[in-house]
Amino acid sequence: MATTNDLKNGTVLRIDGQLWTVIEFQHVKPGKGGAFVRTKLKNVLSGKVVDKTFNAGLKVETANVDKRDMQYLYKDGTDYVFMDTDNYDQLHVSETTVGDASNFLLENQSAMVATNEGIPLYVELPPSVVLEITYTEPGLQGDRSTGGTKPATLETGHQIQVPLFLETGTRVKVDTRDSSYLGRVND
Repeated sequence: MATTNDLKNGTVLRIDGQLWTVIEFQHVKPGKGGAFVRTKLKNVLSGKVVDKTFNAGLKVETANVDKRDMQYLYKDGTDYVFMDTDNYDQLHVSETTVGDASNFLLENQSAMVATNEGIPLYVELPPSVVLEITYTEPGLQGDRSTGGTKPATLETGHQIQVPLFLETGTRVKVDTRDSSYLGRVND
């Protein structure tokens, strides 16, 4: 348990049996009346964002979220299997929990897996990853100057937009938050 005065960004609260992460908070002390805390909360499982106001000093239940660096091993049916690199325990994470992170997961890649009482909540990837283009239409001479884009399929099967001059086999840096192309990687 904690009070609303202890809230910080990233704190996970248990409200009505659901887990919510504090995205933003603001302590407000009006001229009249009691102080209060205005928060923006994100549902850990659904991703829904809501605004909620608490009276200052109100007791709130915090949830213990364990974030661990884990290694992605393989896909087992609809589950993704991760291994804790400290104790080699394996954790099965459902497809819905992994979400969009699956577009960028390669075997043996590291990812942050957040759990609460052993239940996987979400998978967090680094802001960018390097992946190889497995298929894209061939570029034409002179395509470098136009600034256009074309679809390219990555080694994970995910499709992104890349500049026209890139070819199959090129390694590219991709933003994991919005699937945008960040640049070519020369090994």
